[in-house]
Amino acid sequence: MTSPAVLPRRTAVAILLFVGALFAGNHVSARLAFDDQAGLLLAIVCRSGLTLLALAGFVLWRQPRLRMAPGLLKWQITLGLLVALQSLCLYSAVARIPVALALLIGNTFPILLALLTWALGGSAPTRRACLLMGMILCGLVLVLDLPAWLSASEPMTPAWKAGIGFASLAACVFACGLWITEHRLSSLPGAVRSLYTIMIVFCGMLAAGAAGVVPGGMNLPAGVQGWAALATLSVLYATAFTGLFVFVPRLDMARNSPVMNIEPVASLLFGWLLLDQVFGGLQLAGGAVVLGGIVLLAYSKRR
Repeated sequence: MTSPAVLPRRTAVAILLFVGALFAGNHVSARLAFDDQAGLLLAIVCRSGLTLLALAGFVLWRQPRLRMAPGLLKWQITLGLLVALQSLCLYSAVARIPVALALLIGNTFPILLALLTWALGGSAPTRRACLLMGMILCGLVLVLDLPAWLSASEPMTPAWKAGIGFASLAACVFACGLWITEHRLSSLPGAVRSLYTIMIVFCGMLAAGAAGVVPGGMNLPAGVQGWAALATLSVLYATAFTGLFVFVPRLDMARNSPVMNIEPVASLLFGWLLLDQVFGGLQLAGGAVVLGGIVLLAYSKRR
């Protein structure tokens, strides 16, 4: 079977920008749902359930081989559980701190992935990569406005501490999931791997809800806003996730994937328009440093 033709770069970049905006809209919609008392687990169940249906249709259309090679099942289950935990942590962060801040912290996973790969026997980060990692961390200091928090008479609120912790944990867990994807499940077709991963996330969140692992995790929204936000986040996430896998063979991801870092920028705009979440000038400058460092790190890795 011949590989599908790669789309023109302008078209590929436009698609990736659109997908990134959809993912950002999903997180902003999640915050609206949480503000209306919707449960964290319920939001993940809704979005993963709809995505599972969409991916199942895509897999039935493509008809890839669904059987795994011996030894892959344990890694696939581990990946699914890690993605479930990452989803829960990121939504927990979004519920507590501004959406753009949660996504900026969560998007630092390339640093952790590079360090994890090195620790597990891979190549050490280059001097350029180390400088970019330091640049990203400096940018995060500005985004978090740590100097102001340290000099303020009132300490950082517990909600902010928890939100930053959850976003950081989401980055760590996602880095582990990517390492497994690259080093243990690379032989599994992407659509099949994604189908099994989303299935595990969906079943895992249902089980966690039934067991009461997260207090109030399956709470229903209190009003129309919450239900509308739940429906919106589910449609946006399912559309972005499935669309990405439909088009990914034609998007030249090795060259264009850094464009996906538009997500925190889009969430900053949506958060300002819909949630009245505003950042100071120093924080915006720090966000630009973080995004710039992540994009440069991604391009350096590909070169």
